Amino acid sequence: MELDGTPVSIVQTEGEVFAIHDICSHANVSLAEGEVDDCHIECWLHGSRFDLRSGKPDALPATRPVPVYPVKIEGDDVLVSLTQES
Repeated sequence: MELDGTPVSIVQTEGEVFAIHDICSHANVSLAEGEVDDCHIECWLHGSRFDLRSGKPDALPATRPVPVYPVKIEGDDVLVSLTQES
């Protein structure tokens, strides 16, 4: 999805909801198409994994983090602030 022109992926895992920049820092591909495991999302193209809490990569080839955004749940609504947490 895009919020104000920013690609964002919303992920629910481990009982929490996360918002992470939807473009891999290694290759210009959508992270939303990747696999989620625990609190990590894996880029489908080259296998880089990013921590959904911090955006930091924990598997090569990515070496740069991707932004993560604050999430607030209000009833059935998921509110995302584009102010970066990291």
